[in-house]
Amino acid sequence: MPGQASVINSGLFSASEFGKVMALIDEKRALRKINLVVVGSALALLAACKPADEVVAPEIRPVRVVTIQSGGGGDSVSLTGRVQAESEVNLAFRVDGRMISRAVNVGDTVTAGQEIARLNPENEEDGLRAAEATLQGARGQLIEARANEERNRSLLAQNFISKAAFDRITQVANSAQAQVDAAQAQVGIARNRLGYTRLLADAGGVVTAVGAEPGEVVQGGRMVVQVARKDGRDAVFDVSARLKDIAPANPEITVTLATDPAVTAKGRVREVSPRADPVTGTFAVRVGLIDPPAAMRLGTTVTGRMQVGAPKGIELPASALVRAEGRSAVWVVDPQAMTVSLRTIEVQVSDPEMVRVAAGLKPGEIVVAAGVQALRPGQKVRLLETQQ
Repeated sequence: MPGQASVINSGLFSASEFGKVMALIDEKRALRKINLVVVGSALALLAACKPADEVVAPEIRPVRVVTIQSGGGGDSVSLTGRVQAESEVNLAFRVDGRMISRAVNVGDTVTAGQEIARLNPENEEDGLRAAEATLQGARGQLIEARANEERNRSLLAQNFISKAAFDRITQVANSAQAQVDAAQAQVGIARNRLGYTRLLADAGGVVTAVGAEPGEVVQGGRMVVQVARKDGRDAVFDVSARLKDIAPANPEITVTLATDPAVTAKGRVREVSPRADPVTGTFAVRVGLIDPPAAMRLGTTVTGRMQVGAPKGIELPASALVRAEGRSAVWVVDPQAMTVSLRTIEVQVSDPEMVRVAAGLKPGEIVVAAGVQALRPGQKVRLLETQQ
């Protein structure tokens, strides 16, 4: 090699030393080539051992689902209430006074016209006597005025008095008659007030409450006794607004005695309160009992049951709802492939717990109710439980 001769001629290395250096360089080059061959062989071997079509197993997510069912059959709703009289009246005196007697207590049965209580009648008796005395005095004046009128009538016929004088006499007689009429009216008022000191039952029934005791001074209009009339009995229930809205127009209700389910009676809704209770938010519904048995006494607890149709639309838990492209949607499960797909729906009514679907779903389909945020189209799922 020309380069070798120049190096040897330069005097830096002897010929033998230069030969050793070149041999060492050739050895290192050979080792480097061997290493490259070994690494390439190893990589080729690893590539040959790996399957060409290896695929990562898809993730299967557990979800809770609900199965949609048709609501055409309706549901049976049960409510607890109490028996009350169809009509209750508060019996009270029309005048003030001190009550000297009360003939009935709670639970007593009264009949029409029966005396319930009585006031001290002394003041009313004195008023009646004064009115009668005034009437007697007015009648005496009327008799004298009429007699005077008759005497002067004959004098007028003989022209002994003037027509103007006779007219004044007639006016006096007419005034006396008016005084008699007014006195008679006062006597009638005083007699009525005396009658008002006796409190009478206007209809038969059962005493459910008392409001005054003998010896008390009561004012006119204050409740003395409360009477539940025997006209009929009602079962009164407190109904939620939702049940009130979905109930049929004229449902037939079966009322059962809570302590004895064998005692039953049919009933019809007679009255629905238009205003909700400010505390409970429920509406009072009065159900008129048809031929109620004697065991359904006033105040007893009863259970009412009625059939209500399913509301229009399909109800789902609010947790099943998701948003997709600005619209409401749910995840629907394919029972064959066990995969999910996103389906847009039309929501009719929603609240924090329930969503009523107007369109987009049909009975028999399976909808994911929990775990909706971790799903994607085509996701494999495993059902944890199925609710109806």
